[in-house]
Order: sequence, then structure tokens, then C-alpha cells
Amino acid sequence: MTVDNLATILLLAASAGGLLLIPFGLPGLWLIVLGIFGSGWLTHFRSLTPGFVALAVGLALLGELVEAWIGFRFARRYGGSSRAGWGALLGGLVGAVVGVPVPLVGSVIGGFAGAFAGAALFEYTRARHSNTAARAGWGAVLGRAAAVAVKMGLGVAMMVAALFAALRG
Repeated sequence: MTVDNLATILLLAASAGGLLLIPFGLPGLWLIVLGIFGSGWLTHFRSLTPGFVALAVGLALLGELVEAWIGFRFARRYGGSSRAGWGALLGGLVGAVVGVPVPLVGSVIGGFAGAFAGAALFEYTRARHSNTAARAGWGAVLGRAAAVAVKMGLGVAMMVAALFAALRG
């Protein structure tokens, strides 16, 4: 097995693993970045150049920023305050961690349920209207789903571009 083949296998494994992690609220984009870096390093950055690695890091950062922004935006769009946005973010993180013991889907369900509960609770403590709080919670759930979709799209784009560059070089 050549070093180029090993680098491509590493890239494929890291990319596939990263894409599987994203819906669970785990750092899948960063695993893809590590795969790109590792593959580049193994091949002395011939095809996956330092510039390409920097682009991948930039896309991963963009994914994280978009995730936070979308959660806030959807919670607000559905009638919540910025406080509901913070509740969605914190609740989603706590829910994902609490759901980990349930195999495969626990952290996904926990993340969505936590985002709803966090946004609704934070909004209810501000507005004291259960209707507004429930709408903000629903917005947080939709925001979390949209954020996962955006991050999956970025992950697929990173993977395809890296594989194309690696196999071409």
C-alpha cells in the first residue's frame, strides 16, 4: 500500500466519520479538517496544500458560526427574545450530553429536546406567556435542524473537494 493510498483512506474514513458525527451535535467538521490535514501531511501537502487546509479550517469555523446564528435567528423568528436564543444553544448542548447514554439517537433527540426546552424555559422566564415560550422552543428546534443541514452540506463539500484534490494530485 502506497502512502498516497493510505492518505486517501485516512481522508475517506475521517470524512465519513465526520459526517456521521454532525447530526449528533459533535464536531464532525473538525474531524474532516483533521482528515484533510493528515492526508496532506502524509503526502507532503502536494495536492492538499496548506492553503486548502486553511480553506477547510475556514469552512469549519463558518459552520460553527452559522450553527449559532441560525439557532438564535429561528428562536427570534418564532417570537422569542435573544434570551430564548441563548436557551436554545445551552439547552441543545445539555440535551445532547444527557442523551449520550441512549445508543445512536440519544444525543440527537436530546439535542433537539434540549433546544426546545432551553428556548421555551428562557423565554418563559422573561415573557411569562406559555404560548410565546412554546413558539420560541419550536423555532429553536427548526433552527437546530437547519443548522445540521447547513453543516452537513459544508461537510459534504469539504469531503468532495478534498477527495477530488487528493485523487487528482
